Amino acid sequence: MRAHEIRPAIVDLVFAGEGKVELDMSLILEAALAEIGAEHGDTDDSPNAQRYDQFRLMDETDLATEFARFEARFLNGVTLTADGAVVPLAVGTVDLDPVGDVDFARLSRLQLTGNLPPNAQNVVFSFDPAFGPSVVRVPDAQGEYSYSAYLENGGTSEPIPVEGGLTMSAGQVFWDYIGIGFTHIVPKGLDHILFVVGLFLLSPKLKPLLIQITSFTVAHSVTLALAMLGIISAPSSIVEPLIAASIVFIAVENLMTTRLSPWRPFVVFGFGLLHGLGFAGVLTEFGLSPAHFVSGLIGFNVGVEVGQLAVVAACYALFGAWFSDRSWYRARVTMPMSLAIAAVAVWWFIERTGMIA
Repeated sequence: MRAHEIRPAIVDLVFAGEGKVELDMSLILEAALAEIGAEHGDTDDSPNAQRYDQFRLMDETDLATEFARFEARFLNGVTLTADGAVVPLAVGTVDLDPVGDVDFARLSRLQLTGNLPPNAQNVVFSFDPAFGPSVVRVPDAQGEYSYSAYLENGGTSEPIPVEGGLTMSAGQVFWDYIGIGFTHIVPKGLDHILFVVGLFLLSPKLKPLLIQITSFTVAHSVTLALAMLGIISAPSSIVEPLIAASIVFIAVENLMTTRLSPWRPFVVFGFGLLHGLGFAGVLTEFGLSPAHFVSGLIGFNVGVEVGQLAVVAACYALFGAWFSDRSWYRARVTMPMSLAIAAVAVWWFIERTGMIA
C-alpha cells in the first residue's frame, strides 16, 4: 500500500453480547487526522497533504498523542444508531505500529465500544467523508463476512440486524464491486492509467489496442483470482516497484519503435499478471465472503475494464481521433508523452524501492 494512496477504513461491526457493540477499525490514521476526505484518491491531491506527511513521520507515541487531541472530533465523525437512536461510542484500544518504511502507508487499529439500547433490533453505521471512504463488515462466528458494504462518500449502511441474518445478494455485491473496480482505475489508479495511456500511444488503432487491453485484462483477472483464493501472494514492497518498472518498459518501447511488435501483447499479458497482484491488495481488504466471492470478483474486474476503456476513450477523444493519422503525431504526441510517462514511472520506481528517503 503506497504511502500517498487513500484506502478505505475497514470497520468490523461486532455484537459482543449483553448489549455491547464493538467497532474494530483498521485505517490510515494519519489521513483521518489530516482530514483528507473521500473525494481524494491520493493524499497529494489534498490541501492537507503536508500535515499528512508530518503525521506519517511520527513514531507511535507521538501519533497516539495527536490522536488523543483529535479523539473528540474523530468520535463525532463515527456514527452508529440503533433503531434511530444515536449510540454513544468511546475509544477502547489504540494499536499503532512504529514508523517503519515511510514509502508505504501505516495501518492503525482502533476499537470503539458502545452499549445498545435494550431490545435494539437494527443498527446503522456511517463514517464522516472528511476521514475518507470506509467499508463496514459484519463477521460471523466462523470469521467470514456475511455482510460487507463500501461507503464511498459518507453514506449510511443498510439497517444491520443485531441478531444477524443480513446478507447481500449476489447482484448487490456485483454492482457494488463494479464501482469499486472503476474508481480504483479512475481516478485513483494513476499508475494503471499511465500504463493504459502508454499502450494507446504506440498504436491508437482500435484492433491492436483492444488485443493489448484484452491481454492485460485476462492476465490481471487470473492473478487477482489466484491471490484472492490464497494460492499466490507477493508483498507490496515487491509488486509496487515492479508495476512502476512495467510502465517504464512500455514508455521506453514507445520511444524506440514505430510499430507494434508481434510479441508486445505477450509482454502486456506478463505485466497484467503483475498488476493483478496489485489489485489483489485492494480487494483483499474488503473481506469478501465465500458466498460473494465470484460475484464480487467478476464485478471488480468489470469495473476495472470499464475504467480502462474510459481511459482509452478519453485518449481517443483528446488526441487520437484528431491527430493519429498526421505525419507529426509520433514526434509531437507519442514521443513527448511517452518520455513524460517514463520519467514519472522512473520516479515511482526509485521512490517505491526506497532509493530516496
